[in-house]
Amino acid sequence: MDVKTTDLPGVLVLKPRRFADQRGYFVETYNRRTFAKAGVDAQFVQDNQSFSAKAGTIRGLHFQLPPAAQAKLVRAVRGAIFDVAVDLRAGSPTFGRWIGETLTAGGGEQLLIPRGFAHAFCTLEDDVEVAYKVDDFYAPTCDSGLIWNDPDLKIEWPVEASAAVLSDKDAKLGRFADFVSPFRFEAGAP
Repeated sequence: MDVKTTDLPGVLVLKPRRFADQRGYFVETYNRRTFAKAGVDAQFVQDNQSFSAKAGTIRGLHFQLPPAAQAKLVRAVRGAIFDVAVDLRAGSPTFGRWIGETLTAGGGEQLLIPRGFAHAFCTLEDDVEVAYKVDDFYAPTCDSGLIWNDPDLKIEWPVEASAAVLSDKDAKLGRFADFVSPFRFEAGAP
């Protein structure tokens, strides 16, 4: 598996090896031993999948608050997305900074987003399916998020605000400036 670090420590781009022949390909998208060798110690407990019919669909910026914070392993299973992680860990040298990576079904890239980060993606084409694993169960009372186009975060989305397709919930999320983070940066931890 190829592992690429990003400008946010702990956020990784992972590309499992594909075995191709005349029939197509086989890929092992998750193997606990392989991921542990890459420094990923999350124990995933739930798989989720979304379908977005239109290019420019934004989902996020989502996260769960403690005690049900979640790490995520995200991949496009059809189409392509611009995937974003934002550091929410108070005391982190990268607090409030974001990274964006293009994930494609054809390329097989995956983004590992540790606990303490917000997550969002924008579909880059119509009919996109995204699958992701999480290391804690969905907890409605811990569900939280930030507005996708927060002026303080300055995320460079590949869609104009007027063309973005949002849920009512995501369109009403709060601002980063008003967010009091329960997440803490621990030196030496990703």
